[in-house]
Amino acid sequence: MVAETEDELPEDDELYEHHRIVVDKGQSLLRIDRFLMDRLQNATRTKIQAAIDVESVQVNGKITKASYKIKPADVITVSLPHPPRDTDIKPENIPLTIVFEDDDLLVLNKPAGMVVHPAHGNWDGTLVNALVYHFQNLPTSRNGDIRPGLVHRIDKDTSGLMVIAKTEYAMTHLARQFFDHSIERTYNALVWGQPEPPDGIITGYIGRSVRDRKVQVIYDDEAKGKWSVTHYKTLEPLRYVTLVQCNLETGRTHQIRAHMKHIGHPLFNDAMYGGDRILRGNPVGSYKAFVENAFKLLPRQALHAKSLGFIHPRSRQWLQFDSDLPDDFQATLTKWKNLIANAQ
Repeated sequence: MVAETEDELPEDDELYEHHRIVVDKGQSLLRIDRFLMDRLQNATRTKIQAAIDVESVQVNGKITKASYKIKPADVITVSLPHPPRDTDIKPENIPLTIVFEDDDLLVLNKPAGMVVHPAHGNWDGTLVNALVYHFQNLPTSRNGDIRPGLVHRIDKDTSGLMVIAKTEYAMTHLARQFFDHSIERTYNALVWGQPEPPDGIITGYIGRSVRDRKVQVIYDDEAKGKWSVTHYKTLEPLRYVTLVQCNLETGRTHQIRAHMKHIGHPLFNDAMYGGDRILRGNPVGSYKAFVENAFKLLPRQALHAKSLGFIHPRSRQWLQFDSDLPDDFQATLTKWKNLIANAQ
């Protein structure tokens, strides 16, 4: 099987496989964890117990305990991370910028240019290669792939914060938070133009373009895509471009990039979504040279995963992390500020 490209990997919202089991009439009393081990392929007792602990297993619509003994006609619903398949990942000694770590998880700051997971055309130098080298025995279930500790991802050329699970329990608990959209994710983006209204909500069914499957577009037909929601807020208007804050309610592929394109404000230098050309201002003379230099300064889409908040799987305390804009993003932002200041 040919591996998927970075842009074809499953989305954050697709972590779980779902099961609905109606217990046979002749079934004898049996602990639910043991029953599910026999009924679900590749589901270990540890994985099932972790799912029960985070309330991903219900009996007749109610949460249950591992000690519950199933009865005939019980209706059991289960949400579990997809089982892994054998994949050989080469450990690589790649430095990681870790901002928090304990026995259950770690939060790191991914640099722009680093692919999260090995895939066609990117077998080496990925975040997963680094994780396999630096950490032993990370949980690996994720949509049928071996993805050590991953419960979400960000695009190759997007920088910023990610959380990595170090235990099976932490992975299941964090994944459930992503599934429930209770994770707080704030991005900073530099977009062309000034959004109107300055603050708003972008919604729609997001799916692959029929012209280019690498590109996501917004449809008004649920048959063509998956529901997506982004909240945006203007942080600093700079005449031709605007620094905006985006908060994800759903986690679709290229969601912010596609949503901002949809409302007419592509991300600065986002080649895939048309932001790598001058979209505001007269593209001649010194201004043209200025923008071209800015493109060289920030040779990627202007998007950074700035903050991340979630409930710690074990302590149940809310953890909140924030990160500075990377140097290339900050330098480009300063360049635009100086342009506007000098024009006044």
